[in-house]
Amino acid sequence: MATARSICSKARLLAGVSRVGVAQDIMKPVFAATRSMATAVTTPAETPAPFALRKAPTVLATLHTFPTMEPVRFEEFPSTFLYAPLRKDILHRAVIFEGDAHRLGRAKTKDRGEVRGSSRKLRPQKGTGKARLGDKKSPMLRGGGVAHGPKPRDFSTELPRQIYDLAWRTAISYRYRRAELIVVENSLEITSPDPSLAKTIMTRYGWGKEGGRSLFITTETRPNLEAAMEKLTTDGRVLTMKDVDVKDLLENGRVIIERDALSVFSKHRAVREARRFKAKYDDAPVVAQRHFEVKPEVVAETVENTATAN
Repeated sequence: MATARSICSKARLLAGVSRVGVAQDIMKPVFAATRSMATAVTTPAETPAPFALRKAPTVLATLHTFPTMEPVRFEEFPSTFLYAPLRKDILHRAVIFEGDAHRLGRAKTKDRGEVRGSSRKLRPQKGTGKARLGDKKSPMLRGGGVAHGPKPRDFSTELPRQIYDLAWRTAISYRYRRAELIVVENSLEITSPDPSLAKTIMTRYGWGKEGGRSLFITTETRPNLEAAMEKLTTDGRVLTMKDVDVKDLLENGRVIIERDALSVFSKHRAVREARRFKAKYDDAPVVAQRHFEVKPEVVAETVENTATAN
C-alpha cells in the first residue's frame, strides 16, 4: 500500500501537480458541493416593506349628540392614544408632578434680623447668675424671631415631557377601556344656565354623584353649562381642554368630552408614538432610509402602492 502511494506521488510531481495526497481528491466533490450550496443559500431575497410605512392600528369611539345622547357614528383614533396599557407607576409620577407644581410655597416667618425692635443687650453677660441673653429679638423670647422657620420656595419637581405625555394617554386609555369615556360630536352647551336643567340631564344618564362625579371637557368656554354646574359641584365640573390634568381624568367617575377636544389631544399627546407609523407619506421615505437599509427606488414604489391602496 505504501509502495503504491509513493508511486502515485512521484507521478504527480513529474506531471507538475503540486498537490500531494489521495484524500484531497476524495474530498474535492464534497467541498465543491458545499460551496455551491452555500452560494444558493445566500441569494438575496426580496426587500420587505419598511415598518415605518405601515398604518398605525386604530380603535373605534362612538360619537353621541348632546343632550339627547343618541349615537351618531364611529370614529377611529390611534390605539397608542386610546388603548395604551395601564401603567400605575407612570400615573403616580404624573400626579405627584402636578401636585408639586400646584404648591404655592408662600409660608414665611421672620428671623431675628427681620423682627422690629432694639438690638440692646438685655442684661450683662456675667454677674447676674442667669443664662446669657442678647437682645429681645432672640428666638428664645416671646415676640422674638423664629429660628429655622419656613421661607418662600418652589416645590415644583421635574418630569420628562415624554413621561407626562405617556401618563396622559394612559389615563384617558383607562377611561376608554372601562367605557367611561363619552365622546360628544357637537358642543357641550345647554340652552339656558339653569341648574335644574343640568340636574335633569345628569340624573337621566346617571352622571350625578350617585354614579360618581362627571368631568365635562370642552374646546372653548361654555357659559350656560359652566354657570349651571357651579351650583352642582357635587355632581360634576366643567373644564376647558387647556386646564385638564392627569389627576382630573382619574378622580372623577367618567369623562364627557367634545370630539374636537379629543382630536386635539390625540394629535398633541401621541406625536412621538405616531412618528413610528408616519401617516404622512411625504415623510415616509426619509424615515425608511434612516431606519432601514433599502434602496430609494424601492421606498418610493412602496409609498406609491400604499397611497394608491388607501
